[in-house]
Order: sequence, then C-alpha cells, then structure tokens
Amino acid sequence: MPRVTPILRRAHKAIEELDLLKVLQSEINHELSSHRFQTGESGSPEDFVLEWDSPKSQDVVLRKKCASGEEVAISALLGRDTFQGDGSFPREALVKICVKKPGLNSLLQFDCVASRKGGNESEFDIQNANYMHSPSSLDSSFYKGPPFSSLDPDLQHELKQYLATRGIGEDFINFLLLYLHRKEQGQYVNWLQKLKDIIGENSERHLHGAG
Repeated sequence: MPRVTPILRRAHKAIEELDLLKVLQSEINHELSSHRFQTGESGSPEDFVLEWDSPKSQDVVLRKKCASGEEVAISALLGRDTFQGDGSFPREALVKICVKKPGLNSLLQFDCVASRKGGNESEFDIQNANYMHSPSSLDSSFYKGPPFSSLDPDLQHELKQYLATRGIGEDFINFLLLYLHRKEQGQYVNWLQKLKDIIGENSERHLHGAG
C-alpha cells in the first residue's frame, strides 16, 4: 500500500503529458498542412544574394553589388503583429539597409519597416536615414541625421525612390515578407517538434516508473 500513491501520481502525470503530446502533434499537423505562406505573389529577390540565413537565428542578410561598384546590404527579421491587411503576412519586417559607394568608408543606413497592406500590396516605410562615417561608427554621439518624419515630404519621397532604383521596391518587399514568414513557420514547427520529443521522453519514463 505505501507505493500506491506515488505510482498513481506518476501514472496521472503520464496521462496529462499524453494529452499535451496529442495537442502538440495536432498543432504540428496543422502547420504542415496549412498553405498560409504559399501565395502565388512571391515577389522577386531583385538580384540580391542570400548571404546569411541560420536556422537558429531570426534574421537574414542579403547583399548585391551593382554594376557601378556600389554595394547594398540588407538585414531583416520579423517584428510585431500588424493586425492590418488581409492577414496573409501577419507580422511586419524590420529592415536595415546599408548603401556603400566604391572607394568610400562612409555609408548610408536606412532603418525601415515593411508590412502587407492588403491584397498583393505591401507597405514600406523609412524610419531613419543615417549617414555613417564608417561601418564601425556606431557611437551614439555621432550626428547621423534628423528624424525621417521631420524631413520635407519631397525629400522623403526621393530617398524612397533612391532605394527603389537599387532594387528595393514592392516586388522585393513581397519576396522578403514571404521568405521571413516561411522561415519563422519552419522554426515554429521545429520548436514544436523538439518540445514534443522532450515531453515524450519524460512521459515514457513516467509510464515505465508506474508499471
């Protein structure tokens, strides 16, 4: 009789974990069978080459070298939920763009936000346009420029066109949003699977202990 209570406790815990395993497997099946990010409007990378995409990190880095010798580097990751548009891409993308002229250490850095506006249209807003003395000039004391929203509207428009002529237009933004959402979905499924594997191992031990 003294062993009945601990045995029942282990058995009850194992049953609870089996219920959790069923829910985890159901969520994995749902994600694998869903077609949320299989849109036909996949956009285009616009000659950008994927330079960094680790399965363990949230960000990606793309780069291209223009015929003029100018280099454009982009780092991006998903940000918060937007609760806007048609829900096809529920999260915004935080995008950092660096443009470097050949032979110069200085560069232009743009902090941007991209999101799906609705239908097949994407929204791309520049938050900051910074002048950097060099890629290593990250000291906050450097004057990098005024808030972008305070600039003359014509200047804001032309700076946005400046990026568009370097391949950062709606097609590229659609591609980037789709790529980042697919990446996050894959990482989520991988996380669910690891959680299921760990709980499954614990459940097996509890069942054997109760037997």
